[in-house]
Amino acid sequence: MSDEEIHDSPTGWVAKHIQSYVESDGAKGHSFHGAPTLLLTTTGRKSGLRRRTALIYGRDGDDYVIVASLGGSPTHPLWYLNLEADPRVEVQVKAERFKATARTATPEEKARLWPGLVKIFPNYESYQRKTTRDIPVVILTRR
Repeated sequence: MSDEEIHDSPTGWVAKHIQSYVESDGAKGHSFHGAPTLLLTTTGRKSGLRRRTALIYGRDGDDYVIVASLGGSPTHPLWYLNLEADPRVEVQVKAERFKATARTATPEEKARLWPGLVKIFPNYESYQRKTTRDIPVVILTRR
């Protein structure tokens, strides 16, 4: 992993979640309202800075699967735009940290993965209804 400074989400409650997660190696913060979370670090597409956020995840074999929902916003989350520009990311799941490559799931993969993700976090269904944007599902594969 890089020794460069990491910039956590500017959203207050997310930044607190991240710090709790990091300080406890995921003992605090891995579970968020009953759903598993990981920390994703991307490279800012404009700034070049390392940006970290906490996201709910599912699994697909050895891969981790996340959802770019932004609460059903009409625009993609910034972390998603960052990984589109540079798919090389860093992931922390509990105490384990590793490098991964991110890619958007194909429509067929999303159709297969979406029900399991909604089971983990049912709000995804209402988020998709709330927006005309097709909410991307992202697959993180360990490098």
